[in-house]
Amino acid sequence: MKEGIHPEYHKFSAQCACGAEVELGSVLTEMKVEICSSCHPFFTGKQKLIDTAGRIEKFKQRYAKHYAKKEEKKD
Repeated sequence: MKEGIHPEYHKFSAQCACGAEVELGSVLTEMKVEICSSCHPFFTGKQKLIDTAGRIEKFKQRYAKHYAKKEEKKD
């Protein structure tokens, strides 16, 4: 590597909004983040799973009148 052309590399602690700190290395001297692995719902296990069961039934209820009119036209 050539001397004098590369930026200076720093080791620092990145601070999350929740208060957690993570050791990083970068050309930056400090970093603040909104969400980290200690407060993100996916990593903490607090993620809410979307209930996909019943989606077809909800669709059929929503368009029941439309399908009823379509059946009447066929008869």
